[in-house]
Amino acid sequence: MESHGPDESESADADERDRVAVAGAYPWVVRPLVRAAFWLEDRTGLWKTFGPMLQHPVPRKAGWMYVFGSATLMAFLIQVITGTVLATVYVPSTSQAYGTLQYITHEAVLGRILRGMHYFGASAMILLVGIHMARVFLTASYKYPRSVNWITGILLLFLTIGMGFTGQLLRWDQDGVWSVVVSAEQAGRVPFIGHYLATLVMGGETVGGTTLSRFFAIHVFFIPGLIFGFLALHLFLVLQHGISEPPKSGEPVDPKTYRKKYEALLKSDGVPFWPDAAWRDVIFSLLVCLTILVLAITVGPPDLNKPPDPTEIHAVPRPDWYFFWYFSLMALLPHGSDKYLLWIMPMALVLVPTLLPLLFNKGERSITKRPWAPIIVLTTVVTIVVLWRLGLEAPWTPRFDTPPLAASLVHSNDPMIQHGALLFHDKACIYCHQVEGQGGIRGPELTHVADRLTRDQLVWRISNGGYNMPGFTYNLSGKEMGDLIAFLQSRTQKSATRPITSIQVQPLAFAGKKQ
Repeated sequence: MESHGPDESESADADERDRVAVAGAYPWVVRPLVRAAFWLEDRTGLWKTFGPMLQHPVPRKAGWMYVFGSATLMAFLIQVITGTVLATVYVPSTSQAYGTLQYITHEAVLGRILRGMHYFGASAMILLVGIHMARVFLTASYKYPRSVNWITGILLLFLTIGMGFTGQLLRWDQDGVWSVVVSAEQAGRVPFIGHYLATLVMGGETVGGTTLSRFFAIHVFFIPGLIFGFLALHLFLVLQHGISEPPKSGEPVDPKTYRKKYEALLKSDGVPFWPDAAWRDVIFSLLVCLTILVLAITVGPPDLNKPPDPTEIHAVPRPDWYFFWYFSLMALLPHGSDKYLLWIMPMALVLVPTLLPLLFNKGERSITKRPWAPIIVLTTVVTIVVLWRLGLEAPWTPRFDTPPLAASLVHSNDPMIQHGALLFHDKACIYCHQVEGQGGIRGPELTHVADRLTRDQLVWRISNGGYNMPGFTYNLSGKEMGDLIAFLQSRTQKSATRPITSIQVQPLAFAGKKQ
């Protein structure tokens, strides 16, 4: 039999009396929870192990601008929880992936809410990690001794983006599949290794079952595992070096003296993270959770596009909203430059932030001494917003759902003009050109085209095409060309103010195919 000395027994009895006294100080409603907490601590020692970490000192003035890191962590945990539940139903198969998502959304209990939380959780995570990185950059918290903190943060940022990208394909609809095809084409333009990168992205020469399985494994296992690893390192470095104090003008960072100054600051004006500073993180994280839940219930997940169809030539892939700005940037690159910029720009987006703490490791942190910092952040935000807005409109994309022109917009009952207006739609001209506000905006507006182009110029352009416009020499008969030109010649400012009942069109000498 075990024997306990009198000192050990007395100590245990004293601890038990202390626990009873502490529990008795709480309202009777929560006393069972307090006793349960004491029971768990007595048998696990969790608070003894992690308590000092939670109570590490932080600068007293670390206010609300420091809550975005914890909120990003909360969004990631939501992704892990909802993603795990969704994975119990989702089948990563080309024949069943689309159907299982439809089942989750429309039939499974709470499936729509779970998908919505997973979607808006991803959006929140990308948005919050971007704001967190902007705050760190503005306060120059990447300087000594927190250089590796910043580098691990950059890695976590790109891993988060990778989560969003790989998650698109798992929907297995037109947008998800064709977005991956476009990305593989971009990777394929990297000199020397482009073909291997494209094959790596797609898991072969084409998108198929291997691609879906690979993206599922990367999205569910590989990237989350890396995020957990780098997150643990990131939090360890935060505990090791402390939270950066709000910067002050005239107090530059000197690696030789910074640690002593920081320790003196914590002794004179530091508070324990829990609970003195953590309450802000808790409140903001709860607000993030509530916002995600409300959006999931009221808005719900995005509707799935059509199932992937390789024969669909009018597919216009649109990525999730947080990729719109990059989608726009790629579309607006100067003609011929994409061969180089499509791989140089992503490398620059990775290398420039990574080198920042290595090149600027000391010096002033205050934005009053670093006016270029807010200018860079503001310029970046404005650029992303403008490109995002362009991505919504996608002026470079033909609008394949545009209906034929209404009779009220043709302004004529002449058979040639009416037939030309019909050809304007049937030959896909209206997908790229607008007439009185109807049609695409990829090409020039043609509402009053006859006021600026002659008949011969119209014939030449239609026959030979141009940049991003195919030639129609062999796609139009002589009569079709004549009717189309008649319609375009009717598009003048006068035609918009009064109806035209007939128009005189010169005989058309056309070398295209005969009727």
